[in-house]
Amino acid sequence: MDLITQAPRGTQDVLPEDSHKWQYIEKTAISIAQDFGFREIRTPVFEHTNLFQRSVGETTDVVQKEMYTFEDKGGRSITLRPEGTAGAARAVLEHGLLNGVLPVKVSYVTSCYRYEKSQKGRYREFHQFGVECFGASAPQADAETISLAMLILKSLGLENVKLHINSIGCPTCRARYHEALRAYFEQHTGELCGTCLGRLERNPMRILDCKSPVCHEIAAKAPVMLEYLCDDCAAHFDAVKACLDAAEIAYELDTHIVRGLDYYTRTVFELVAENGLVVAGGGRYDGLVEELGGARVPGLGFAMGLERLLMVMEENGCDLPDAPTCDVYLAPMGDAAARACFALATQLRDGGVSVETDVVGRSLKAQMKYADKLGARYTIVVGDNELETGVAKLKDMKTGETEEISLEDGLYTTLYQKSLDRELAEVANLFSSVAE
Repeated sequence: MDLITQAPRGTQDVLPEDSHKWQYIEKTAISIAQDFGFREIRTPVFEHTNLFQRSVGETTDVVQKEMYTFEDKGGRSITLRPEGTAGAARAVLEHGLLNGVLPVKVSYVTSCYRYEKSQKGRYREFHQFGVECFGASAPQADAETISLAMLILKSLGLENVKLHINSIGCPTCRARYHEALRAYFEQHTGELCGTCLGRLERNPMRILDCKSPVCHEIAAKAPVMLEYLCDDCAAHFDAVKACLDAAEIAYELDTHIVRGLDYYTRTVFELVAENGLVVAGGGRYDGLVEELGGARVPGLGFAMGLERLLMVMEENGCDLPDAPTCDVYLAPMGDAAARACFALATQLRDGGVSVETDVVGRSLKAQMKYADKLGARYTIVVGDNELETGVAKLKDMKTGETEEISLEDGLYTTLYQKSLDRELAEVANLFSSVAE
């Protein structure tokens, strides 16, 4: 049997030296979303396949080509979630959240799965932060959702992200647009890929989202939806733009944005980084809940891919927090000292101090090297003499300075005060740099 030595194609491991970066992005996004009234929701990693067929759309690349679908032992068709909105909508509907106070605002950090070609910033298992707002039809809700996405990116250090917006109308005005698209694409049936030929009758808008270079080039000259908007959709889009203007949020009209999922209506948007990569996207989906069996409840939201977001942040030199380090390393010499250090470590950890001590039987010299590799801020050597006197030396690993410290009642207080002093100094430096 071959040894399993590599992760499956299109997946990646997040190693300990990088996981704190993910936590920073996730905590920042969740915290800012909470300021907008969004609360976390968690849904299953797999759903019934027809949930995505009905919501995402049977003519989309996601459903036709990319979903991980299988039969469970009961013969039911199950699919690993390819995106987060459908599951959130199903959960909100199933648990009657729409019967309470509207709007219902939820956020999530979730893993998604699509079988597509792996490339830089695109994986078969990927992660998203997303928000969904159910029960808000006003154009202000569109603008608020967009401003939330932009504030998250700005807070993460991405200042030069461009907002692209479009409207893809409602089913009424889109019917006329579909007729115009069919008439246009029927002139190119000899050039379209086989998949797009199948879409031509069922949903010609999906041709606009085809990844084939030939189809993409043909679609670039197709009629645009803005020319076919009904009066209500045009008024809604004008009001969204007016809200953005009032908040001085710059945007570009991008008539080629249609998004890759069928549930979108009216406003759609993308946030594009300087390197041209889309780091967040979303829009309105007023018919989704009804399509899943509920009442007609308006909805909208967005998602941002965390792998791609982190990649863009690193390419742009955004500030990312350093990996957490050890506050103090307790270096025992002998069995009795090892037991005492374990007891001390337990007490300090209860108080929120990050502590490590020897658990592999290293020599004192090896322990000091290990503490240095850990990035320990302080070290304390504990031997027979320290146990007898109850006093040890606290060494600052950055400056080399030492001071005597009580092991019995002063250790936690001293370490806490030093940690507090360091945090205050960092805050002072931050305010100083801002003032400059």
